[in-house]
Amino acid sequence: MIRLAQFFTAFSVLLSWIGPGFALSEVEMQQMLRTVDDRQRNGGDYKALCYIETKEKGKSDVVYDAVVYRRDIDDKLMILFLRPKTEQGKGYLRIDKNLWMYDPTVGKWERRTERERIGGTDSRRADFDESRLAEEYTPTYGGAEKLGKFGVHKIMLTAKDGVDVAFPVVHLWLDQTSGNVLKRQEFALSGRLMRTAYYPKWTKLFSESKNAEVWYPQEIRIYDEVEKNNSTVVLIREVDLRSLDANMFTKAWLESKSR
Repeated sequence: MIRLAQFFTAFSVLLSWIGPGFALSEVEMQQMLRTVDDRQRNGGDYKALCYIETKEKGKSDVVYDAVVYRRDIDDKLMILFLRPKTEQGKGYLRIDKNLWMYDPTVGKWERRTERERIGGTDSRRADFDESRLAEEYTPTYGGAEKLGKFGVHKIMLTAKDGVDVAFPVVHLWLDQTSGNVLKRQEFALSGRLMRTAYYPKWTKLFSESKNAEVWYPQEIRIYDEVEKNNSTVVLIREVDLRSLDANMFTKAWLESKSR
């Protein structure tokens, strides 16, 4: 009888995750979001070489190389473009919850919003930064679904009051097995769909500073839902979790790389 009771208990837990008609509780959804956030967060620094390819209707495809630097413990982020030549030296710096853009052709800094299209592509700051889903959004369960061959949980997110995000409403499709984000849709306050992103490849790397693994998407495919023929592919390569220069997250440091 004890084993039978244990079986039904385990079965009911399984159904709460994958069965139709069963909803995840807010506590369960918050834990899933915290897991996504924690996996991508490093206890120390982060550096990655990114290949970005953008397609825009009526224009030739453009390929970018950029280096992304993060210091997660201080919520600092820097993006430095290496190519093409027209973008070389352009950079973004996030400090004190403010996003700044540096244009070396005019030698000036300008403050940008979270809606800023990084380098004119369909990517946003959040595509390169650490994940803050649990901190920035309140979840509602959208149901258990199939996304291709994957069983997923659809979770609908609404931005918390006073939080500055690129899009106030986000829908996530989380892999029921791994917990990783497979699909993300972002909406304007009016309800209009603005972007759809797919995350087909995830990988992990052991971090000595965190003493645990750090996950990151090797590939992000972003589709502009307003300008239907526009899209961007981001490939994250050569991730390095060793410590960076203590004083590099400054405007002066980025400017020095642009000369």
